[in-house]
Amino acid sequence: MSETSTKPYLLRAIYEWCTDNGYTPYLAAMVDGRTRVPREFVKNGEIVLNISFSATSGLKMDNDFIHFSARFGGVSREISVPVENVAAIYARENGQGMAFEVSKSPAKDKGPVPEPAGDRSSADKSDVSSSAPTLTAVPSPVGESADAGPPAMDPDDTPDPPKKGGRPTLTRIK
Repeated sequence: MSETSTKPYLLRAIYEWCTDNGYTPYLAAMVDGRTRVPREFVKNGEIVLNISFSATSGLKMDNDFIHFSARFGGVSREISVPVENVAAIYARENGQGMAFEVSKSPAKDKGPVPEPAGDRSSADKSDVSSSAPTLTAVPSPVGESADAGPPAMDPDDTPDPPKKGGRPTLTRIK
């Protein structure tokens, strides 16, 4: 029996930590053929999504996929991101979170994106990569701020400018 990856468990834990502390959880992911996201918000093969309770509907973080509905420009869209494509999950307000190593082109030709379902058979789960995620800590350069995040979903959802206060920020280096 192969060992289950720790990545989906870590994603759920950081999400819960963000919500428990009143932070806005953001998810950064690589986009490929199995990722269902609005393509107009994809930049350099990546997308950053606000996955807070107020920005999503029906959020489900499975071991294989993250599914939810969200509004982009007032239009509701179904989002599906393979867990193996997730590059980071972090709090918008302070940049604290966790980054994961993702290959340049994750999930090549592994088939179509499954629809969100309540119960999937064990045959569907045989496709999961058994490699464990790799974590790397990167110190934040002095005077540099975190990215502003994804495009706003609503006019009221514009992110605040990053706070300057010596707290660590998530800096992704490619």
